[in-house]
Amino acid sequence: MARYKHPSRKRRLAKKAKQTRWAPFWLVPKVFGRGRRIHPSRLTTRKRSWRRTKTKA
Repeated sequence: MARYKHPSRKRRLAKKAKQTRWAPFWLVPKVFGRGRRIHPSRLTTRKRSWRRTKTKA
């Protein structure tokens, strides 16, 4: 990738980075109830790593 990123490409990459973050901690009891203890990453739909899967950006 280029050393200096074009603003539109940088905006697209920032959106992709936000999509791969964990869900917020308060969403777990909201979705599954207070007694259920699961990891917030299970609520994240798009799981992508910079090593495994590349984007088209």
